[in-house]
Amino acid sequence: MRAATFFDGEEWREGVISLADGRMLVRDATPADHLPRLDGIVTGGFTDHHVHLQLVDTTGLAASTLGRVVDLGANVTEVARLGATLAPVRLEYAGAFLTAPGGYPSDRAWAPAGSVREVNDPAQAAEAVDEMADAGARSIKIASNTTAGPVFGDELIRAIVDLAQSRGLTVTAHAEGPGEAQRISRLGVARLAHTPFTEMLDDDEIAAQAASVAWISTLAVHDDETRRVATENVRRFHAAGGTVLYGTDMGNGPTPVGLNAGEIAALRAAGLDEDAVLRALDPLDPRDPGARLLVLPRTPGDSVDPLRARPLLPEDLKV
Repeated sequence: MRAATFFDGEEWREGVISLADGRMLVRDATPADHLPRLDGIVTGGFTDHHVHLQLVDTTGLAASTLGRVVDLGANVTEVARLGATLAPVRLEYAGAFLTAPGGYPSDRAWAPAGSVREVNDPAQAAEAVDEMADAGARSIKIASNTTAGPVFGDELIRAIVDLAQSRGLTVTAHAEGPGEAQRISRLGVARLAHTPFTEMLDDDEIAAQAASVAWISTLAVHDDETRRVATENVRRFHAAGGTVLYGTDMGNGPTPVGLNAGEIAALRAAGLDEDAVLRALDPLDPRDPGARLLVLPRTPGDSVDPLRARPLLPEDLKV
């Protein structure tokens, strides 16, 4: 048993870590004075809020420090099957992209068969939402890219949001093209799959989005000029109190299968301090008995660097 400081995803806490029947358990407690202290800070595995598991070799996840991944565009049957193979990493998924007929990414060679559903009207939207929900989806993904084809009108997006909410799901949107991130955020979506990168948002729009939607970062996936725009947008969004979530678009090019050092660096460059980066990584609560547990080295004067995290091992608790 050891005393430890742990991060529950929102705040720092003091507690005790014990070993019972081979399982490490974290609990809130005031440690006894004589109890030895763990050398480091404990948290749950990190979350990548934007991945495409059908486009990567998932075997590397088991050795990573990710505890949860959110797939935002896949054949829902195939991605559901993957969930059983990823332990100890948890999988959440949206299933297929919902898009307008001929819309992005229906014409992309990288899109696996069954990963895109073209929707004409609310009746077809209801069928698609029900199919994804029945297959275990936790959210719905819509594509709204005016640079690559037709997109849904406002009324159909609102209908999809309402349909998703009726099944207990939120909606995440890929918004690309002039004015599209601004339009989408006013229609009830919960998250943008990417920090807006087409153009710099004005201060009023930043404030409105900070009050209504969360942004998934995906800064490192862009070229230099696009990243500059996205980084400045997320800097101002974060300063306005907006919720920034770590996400990498894993599978979009040669991205790491695990924690992405480039994305962490990009978040820091956008002005997120160490606590804000940890919150963006949305770690699992280490008090959850099923959560992957990590230890982050820390010495006086040092910052907490998620790239130095490693799995917590039973040997770490031995005195």
